[in-house]
Amino acid sequence: MVSGGYLGKILRVDLEAERVLEEEVPSEDVLMKYVGCFGLGLWYLMKELPIGVGPLEPRNPLIFMNGPLGGTLVPSSNNCTVVTLNAETGFTAGRSHSHGSFGPRIKAAGYDGVVLTGAAQRWVYLWIHDGKSEICDAEKFVGKDTHEMEDLIKKDLGFVPECPGEVSVAAIGPAGENTCAGALIANDRNHSFSHCGVGAVMGSKKLKAIAVKGERKTLVVDDQRLRKTSKDWIRSITVSGLKPMAAKGGDVWNGYKGIKDRMGLAAKNLTANTLPSFCEDSSAHKITQKFCFGCPIGCPYDVEIQSGPHKGYVATLSGGGEAIEGASSILGVTEAPSVWYLTDLMDRLGFESSNAGCSMAVAFEAYERGLLTKAETDGLELKWGSAEVIETLLRKMARRQGFGGLLADGPKAAGDRIGLPEAAVHIKGAGMNLHDWRRAWGVLLGQIVGGGSGWPAPGADCIISEPDAGYVEKTNPLVPRGKPEEIVKTGRLKYWNDCHGTCWYATWGIPNILKYTSDALSAITDWNFTQDDALTVGERTINLERVFNIRQGLTVSDDLDVSPRLTDPAPADAGPAAGKSIKPYLRGWVKDYYRLMGWDPNSGRPLKSTMRRLGLDEYLPLVWSY
Repeated sequence: MVSGGYLGKILRVDLEAERVLEEEVPSEDVLMKYVGCFGLGLWYLMKELPIGVGPLEPRNPLIFMNGPLGGTLVPSSNNCTVVTLNAETGFTAGRSHSHGSFGPRIKAAGYDGVVLTGAAQRWVYLWIHDGKSEICDAEKFVGKDTHEMEDLIKKDLGFVPECPGEVSVAAIGPAGENTCAGALIANDRNHSFSHCGVGAVMGSKKLKAIAVKGERKTLVVDDQRLRKTSKDWIRSITVSGLKPMAAKGGDVWNGYKGIKDRMGLAAKNLTANTLPSFCEDSSAHKITQKFCFGCPIGCPYDVEIQSGPHKGYVATLSGGGEAIEGASSILGVTEAPSVWYLTDLMDRLGFESSNAGCSMAVAFEAYERGLLTKAETDGLELKWGSAEVIETLLRKMARRQGFGGLLADGPKAAGDRIGLPEAAVHIKGAGMNLHDWRRAWGVLLGQIVGGGSGWPAPGADCIISEPDAGYVEKTNPLVPRGKPEEIVKTGRLKYWNDCHGTCWYATWGIPNILKYTSDALSAITDWNFTQDDALTVGERTINLERVFNIRQGLTVSDDLDVSPRLTDPAPADAGPAAGKSIKPYLRGWVKDYYRLMGWDPNSGRPLKSTMRRLGLDEYLPLVWSY
């Protein structure tokens, strides 16, 4: 067993038998190959999931996995990853990352991860505390939203809801209970595991929530080395890293302008890139910056609405603009109070907004075109920007009621059912990371060749550069040459940073991040872990994901299963991207990506030589048995 970084225990929960067991983490050889979070969780998924099992079946495991840097003094040491069979694509590896304090509390309770299998006979919640675990009745909580669940479970366990430092709760809302596409698992008010329908998988297991409390500290072998590395890392974040959208007492819109100016807005089902006056009244509302466990950045924030019908309402939001665009601009909403309220409502009902927002947006576009009538929409007039109608429809979707039920299986299914499949915004049938990436071709390609998890690779033409991937400056987002190479290089780094246990915001675009993360891992575990080792872990994880997806039936055609809306020319208001399209380049890009990854360029299968080089020999029969 390694000397530090890991608690050495995995909590295994059989919900059908209502049995909880402890087991040791895998061997040190396995840990060094996959490290933690997505890499180690994916290794467990390969081992645990039988072939032929669907995402909402009891035998699909739901895996919460931490990394060795999680819960330590390195910056933003709060990344926890859910790994499962993707409930949106139905056949790829699903992963979702969340922050706050939930992951560190699992470690503080004595576990490196939690593996849940089976489905309970009744609604339950799991209570993990200081090396002990209980399965508790949750029937009385059915129908409650994610925020209500956090308060109610704390009260049920005898804690004060207003004391967030004591207990961390991750819960599903009505969308998860009803196994809706895009259902998320919310935690710690401002955070969520929000891609791949992980909330639907949790709902299929009749698991309403997980509550965690603990006091254990992660053992560090070389504390002095770790402190120095952390100090240098934090200094680099301060100089080069992302800045929070909402500084304390600041204006969120000012923080969002950089995204808007570069990427535009995902507006009106991507038929537009601008919305006049979008959110420009945000400064009139009270903004309170929030911080995750161990984080020097502080990207989450609360908004107390100061005017309008929702005056006094407090929305608990997280960093980034994807959730905002999925809840508002994609549907034409512009007024800040409605933007905040609808984004928060998505979280409360338990919806990942790009999925639910794009599902509704197909219907709104169809209504505008005259393909839907009020008689078919339960009397709702689906006009862009109608916040009250959006709220009503969203609540119906979460409970699969009436017309809402028709939209509850994701944008691709909605497009097919409405008769407007070309307007459904999706990748491999799953919701995408929602900006209009037709203005950043590398990022769009990274999502297309990924597993449908929402943010597989950043590309080198995103909002900031990625120096440790070889891109000191951003590349031109609209030049086709070199895009596959960008995804290969940035992908290896991104996947590594999804394995060790810190938030991506503390690693993205940071010079020397490979040195900081590999040095920190060596200091914590006493491994002689190099920067090359780190990139190899990233590359190995990409390849293991590919092996898993091929085992589940992935083909080249699936990598080309992209919404026509994303390959159509960008709209006239899309700045320099207006009228431009990736369509002429896509097939060639995908084939070049395969080749550069060391995969067969015609089938997309990792070559035997690549798999052997990465130590994936045991999986060769899954890829090359026919």
